[in-house]
Amino acid sequence: MKFASLVLLLPLASAFVAPKAAFRSMTLKAFDQEQYIAESKEMRLKHLEEQAMFALKISCENFDNAVFPNAMIAGDVVITDLLGRMGYLKNGKAKIMVVDTFHLFPETMEFLKVLEKKYEFKAEIFCADGIPVGDKAAFDKRYGADLWKEDIDEYDRVCKVEPFQRGLKTLNTNCMINGRTRWQGFERAWIDLFENAPIGGGLAKCNPLAYWTFEDTFEYIAKYKVPYHPLHEKGYPSIGDAKDTIPVPQDGSVKFVNYEWVGDKTVWCEYAKERVGRFVGLQNKDGSTKTECGIHVDGAERTWDRDLWESDKSKAKKLSSTDEALEIKKSGKPSVVVVYAPWCQFSQAMEDEYEKFAVAMAGEMDVYTLRGDEDREFVMENLNTNSFPTVNVIKADGTAVKYESEVRTVEAFSKFVKETLA
Repeated sequence: MKFASLVLLLPLASAFVAPKAAFRSMTLKAFDQEQYIAESKEMRLKHLEEQAMFALKISCENFDNAVFPNAMIAGDVVITDLLGRMGYLKNGKAKIMVVDTFHLFPETMEFLKVLEKKYEFKAEIFCADGIPVGDKAAFDKRYGADLWKEDIDEYDRVCKVEPFQRGLKTLNTNCMINGRTRWQGFERAWIDLFENAPIGGGLAKCNPLAYWTFEDTFEYIAKYKVPYHPLHEKGYPSIGDAKDTIPVPQDGSVKFVNYEWVGDKTVWCEYAKERVGRFVGLQNKDGSTKTECGIHVDGAERTWDRDLWESDKSKAKKLSSTDEALEIKKSGKPSVVVVYAPWCQFSQAMEDEYEKFAVAMAGEMDVYTLRGDEDREFVMENLNTNSFPTVNVIKADGTAVKYESEVRTVEAFSKFVKETLA
């Protein structure tokens, strides 16, 4: 048995007896670690490119109105370049949408012009409702220059969420392309290439970079010499509003300049670090640290295809103008008025309860609704409205008394009316 084993092994052993010259050539060729790392990165990037292009092809070939809301950050310029390479920007199969918050860095809108020229498209720009594109003075007059300091949630709705929703609706979007990745943090850790969002029966969402790291985006930018936001050269890994975006680290020692890294790139490229310089100093109303602008939170992709309290059977009476609202204040009769915006998720959430309240008050007091997002100056001056929804009890002398609680139930409203008019 031992002999048989030896016989079987002999041919194998002889295979390793190589001529001396061949053996010397093998020993002279060192293991080039850096070369193999570079090759493996190139293999990975090639796969990611093909995967992203597959996702974009599905989006642009199978949907009539694919729209890409573009913030011009690193991942977004990668998607812009991919769409450009595939011809979807030039032929119009993909539209670029930009939300101008009126608080962006000056470099951002200038950089948009660079992208428009290179890829031969014209972006659709949306901003706060009722304000001409680019007119910051008009925004300040209507909404206030310090809105973001006074009410960050209202700022997000006015400057980001509402224009975003309106843009999707205006462009008849049925597939939204965006640059979210799993690498950006736990809020996005489970996203896939495709999702559905609740718009008119289902808006397709395409996340072509879902499985990319932040480093991957810069590898792609360097490989294809893609134009990138100039603030990357000043130490900003991600770019949002100028009011709450800072370099990382703050001394600006890490940069991306002329398609090469300066400093320790891991400061930018570690997991969930891409947006660490965003939303600095901002908190949500519950005191938690702000990590999202409101656009990509649950339900934010919804659009409003109808007004609120629109049924002919509604007991909440609709005020169709500011003149009608003034008449109510001058009538000498106590009443209740809610100032709302149909796109506001909090207004939507209280629709049913306020209707029940109107039913409960029938025969005792009139209950009204007034859409307030179309004339904010009026509702701010006359109906205590800085955010939506705002409920006021109108006393007989015309004084509007604001309901301050976040509890919006029939019982809570009824108690407030009773106490206010006591």
